[in-house]
Amino acid sequence: MVQTLRESKRLTQDFLQARTFVVIGLYYQLNTFVINMNVPDTKHPTVADVARRAGVSTATVSRVLNQPDAVRENLRRKVGAAVAELGYVPHAGARALMLRRSGTVGAVFPTIDNAIFATAIEALQRRLAASDIHLLLATSGYDPEEEMRQAINLVTRGADGLALCGNCQHPELLRFLRQRRVPCVHVMVQDEGDELVSVGFDNAAATRQATQYLLDLGHVNIAMLAGVTRANDRARQRVAGVREALSAAGLALPPERLVERRYTIADARTGLRELMAHRPAPTAVVCGNDVLAFGAMLESAVMGLQIPRDLSIVGFDDLELARHLQPALTTVQVPTEHMWSTAADRLVSAFQGEPVQRSTKIDVALVVRQSTGPAPAGKPG
Repeated sequence: MVQTLRESKRLTQDFLQARTFVVIGLYYQLNTFVINMNVPDTKHPTVADVARRAGVSTATVSRVLNQPDAVRENLRRKVGAAVAELGYVPHAGARALMLRRSGTVGAVFPTIDNAIFATAIEALQRRLAASDIHLLLATSGYDPEEEMRQAINLVTRGADGLALCGNCQHPELLRFLRQRRVPCVHVMVQDEGDELVSVGFDNAAATRQATQYLLDLGHVNIAMLAGVTRANDRARQRVAGVREALSAAGLALPPERLVERRYTIADARTGLRELMAHRPAPTAVVCGNDVLAFGAMLESAVMGLQIPRDLSIVGFDDLELARHLQPALTTVQVPTEHMWSTAADRLVSAFQGEPVQRSTKIDVALVVRQSTGPAPAGKPG
C-alpha cells in the first residue's frame, strides 16, 4: 500500500512537472508569435529607397511630396512612379516636423445625432481633403466645459486649427486659442466683431422673417417650440427673432407660448402637446429646427389637428425630409454644405499665410411649402 502511494505521488509530480513545461512552452510560442506579428517581413520603404528607384536625390523626393508645384513635371512623374511601385507612405510625424504643421484640423460639434451636423462634417472634410488636410472630430453635448476640454485636447495633440459651432465658447478656451495663435473659425453664426473669424448667418433675422410671414397670414396666437437655449447661442438668437417680430406687431411671446426641448422627435411631441394645452391655443408654431418641426407635425396628427387648416408649423434648416413630408414643411433653408466648405476655406487660407476674411455672411431664405396657411377662419389667429 505504501509503495503504491509513493508511486502514485511520483506519477502525480511527474505529471505536474510535465504540464508546467507544456504551459511554459506554449507561453514561449505565443510570445514569439505575437512578437513576429509586430515585426514585418520586410522593412518599410524609405525616402532613400524612393530616390534610388527614381534616380534622383532625396531632396528632390521631399520636394515632390511636400511642394509638388515647385518641381518639374518629369521629375514628379518619376518620383510618383517610384512611390507607387515601392508602396512608400510618408511618415506623418517627420512631415509634421519639417512643415511645422500636422496637416490636421479639429472640429467640435454639439452632437452627431442630427442630420444637419452629418452634412456639415461631410462638407468640411471634403474641402479640407482637397488641400491634403485631415479632419479630427469631437462632440460636446452642448456643454461649454466639455467643448473646452475637447478643443484643447485636439490642439495639444497637434491640430493646426479648429472649427467650432457658434461663438459662445468658454472664455478660457478663447483665451487659450489666442495665446497659442490657433486659427479658429466659428460657424453657424455671423460675428461682426474683429476678434473672431465667423462663417454663418443672423439666426434672429431668419426667425424674424418666418414669424413675419405667419403674421402676414393673419396669425396672432403664435408660439415657439425652441431648442434648449442654455449654452446655445443659435437657439437663443432664434427665440429673440420671434420675440422681435411679435413685438414689432404689438404682440408678445408669453411664457406659456415658449417651450424649450432637446432636438429629438420625442421631446418635440411632448413640447407641442404642452403648447396646445393652453387657451387660447396657438394657431402657428415656429420651431427651432426641422427635427422639432417633424415631431410637432407627428403629434399634431395624433391630436387630430390638420396642418395647416388647424395649425401652421415652420421649421429651420431645410433637411432633406422636409420637402418629402405630407404636407411638406415650410422652413428656413440653410445652405449647410456651402457654409462649412467656406469655413474650411478660411482655415486653409490661414495655414497658407493669406489674409482671412473675418466675417462671412451666408444667405438663408424662408422656403414656403404646405405646412403653413392662413389663420383658421372664425378663430382669431
